[in-house]
Amino acid sequence: MSRVPDDLLAAVRSRGCVVLATHVNPDGDALGSQLGLADILAGMGKDVLCYLEEPVPHLYRFLPGSDRVVTDLQQVERFAEKAADDILCISLDCGDLQRLGGSGRRLGAIHPFAVIDHHRGNNGFGDLAWIEPDRSSTGEMIYDLAVELDRPISSDCATCLYTAIVTDTGSFRYESTSSHTFAVAGELVALGVRPDAMAERLFDNYSVGRLQLLQRVLATLEMYDDNRIAVIRVTGEMLRQTGSTMEDTENFINLPRAVNTVEVAVFLKDKGGTVAVSMRAKGRCDVSRVAARFGGGGHRNASGFRVAGCSLDGVRDMLIPVLERELAQ
Repeated sequence: MSRVPDDLLAAVRSRGCVVLATHVNPDGDALGSQLGLADILAGMGKDVLCYLEEPVPHLYRFLPGSDRVVTDLQQVERFAEKAADDILCISLDCGDLQRLGGSGRRLGAIHPFAVIDHHRGNNGFGDLAWIEPDRSSTGEMIYDLAVELDRPISSDCATCLYTAIVTDTGSFRYESTSSHTFAVAGELVALGVRPDAMAERLFDNYSVGRLQLLQRVLATLEMYDDNRIAVIRVTGEMLRQTGSTMEDTENFINLPRAVNTVEVAVFLKDKGGTVAVSMRAKGRCDVSRVAARFGGGGHRNASGFRVAGCSLDGVRDMLIPVLERELAQ
């Protein structure tokens, strides 16, 4: 764990207008770090604009500030034009520019462009970069940024950063969870965050349709390699049958991962012409290396990738031998 780079601190302190962007299909760390940092910067008197290529998922709309996230790139461009040279763009929780979506290149044209991230394989794109692969979450890094800036953490910011940390650590279960992670979480609780209320919001908030969807997804369970690999899937038909959305599959992958023999859980998601693959690991398997072979990335315990023009079965058949070789090492 290292301190915040001086050039990043200088840029944050000196610029009056800041654009905060995060990745497509945002998770709790993406949105929690984005909205938490927005609160910190607003407290410094800065004009802050949070951009996301798609609407905030319903699960995270309770986060303070989520109603002010914009999805219109033209608003970002007008904001940047008005700010002129007094602007900074920060990419949060993105391993590369493409993770910002179709707007990545246009966002990357805003200078200086800074990167705050904890993904393995991040090559430090942008003008300024603070990348720490051993961190539990980008949200943990944002807390330390606030400390370096000598800024207080508001109760709203604490809610956002706790969400970032608790979701990206699998409720403090992943290998990246450190003593510092617990120390930061403890400080956020001291500021008013209620872990019980947050758990209810994030993990114990199923609709009947979502429970029915889970039933169908678990019925697809397949086991491989002496029950060390578990595979589940979701299709568009399942979503239609239950009146659900892909957002409702959040955290489903943690159930097969919890099986005592399983070292890698795989979730295949049919997104109409594209298969999105999520992997969660425990033990010695580094799924970020596996994801990288398919053009994806992530962390040792949590990674993913996408494959276009291939069926769910086709992606599974390509992936299983790679995972088996990884587990055999």
